[in-house]
Amino acid sequence: MSGMLDVVRAVGWRTWTITWRRPVLLTFSLGQPLVWMLFFGFLFHKFPLEGIGYLDFLAPGVSVMTVLFGASQSGIGWIRDLGTGFLPRMLSTPASPAAILGGKVLADVTRLLLQAAAVLLLALLLGARLRPDPAALGVALVCLLLFAAAFSCLSAAVALQVRAQEAMATFVHLVNMPLLFTSTALVPRAQMPGWLAAVSRFNPLTLAVDAWRGALLFGEMPAARSLLLLAVFAAVLFLFALSRMRAAAGRY
Repeated sequence: MSGMLDVVRAVGWRTWTITWRRPVLLTFSLGQPLVWMLFFGFLFHKFPLEGIGYLDFLAPGVSVMTVLFGASQSGIGWIRDLGTGFLPRMLSTPASPAAILGGKVLADVTRLLLQAAAVLLLALLLGARLRPDPAALGVALVCLLLFAAAFSCLSAAVALQVRAQEAMATFVHLVNMPLLFTSTALVPRAQMPGWLAAVSRFNPLTLAVDAWRGALLFGEMPAARSLLLLAVFAAVLFLFALSRMRAAAGRY
């Protein structure tokens, strides 16, 4: 057990070191949500909502959107490690593939949660008003963590399968945009057409956004159903990514 924890810690630390050596990536990751909040927040500031401004409503949605976009690109690091031969060398050691994957996902999720918090800080500077409830916020943070882990694992699985950055870029666009525009990140479900509102209920981004928004704006405890579904979603995608990693280990 201690050996697995050592691997998780070492892989996580390496991932963080690489991130800090490329601070421009962190800067750009905050630029996009800032643009979304500036344009959408002020363009639709008169959007009819019950008791809150549109920027208040938008801030949690853009915060979770940032997590989605960052998580879906985390697989690029795996492609880089495949290209340099580092990942094949790691997989040829006695280190458990589960520990290697867990260390990378843990580091990525930590970074994504910090980025989500930074987006909320930007929203506050722009004038958003948040009214979080500490207890509800703790459970919502678990929902956000599970969501980030799920899509980091999905990105890892795709990267280990396609092994090309061009294919990863296609994956990011094909997954992110439909998820975003069929969720409640930008628009309340009550304002959607009936068919789109029905689709949004099955969208994992909606589960995370609703939990996060409810805790930040209304002090609402996330639904147990949302927490359970996100936990199952994260577990299934972790096992899927692990199967791809073991397959990659067999090739080298």
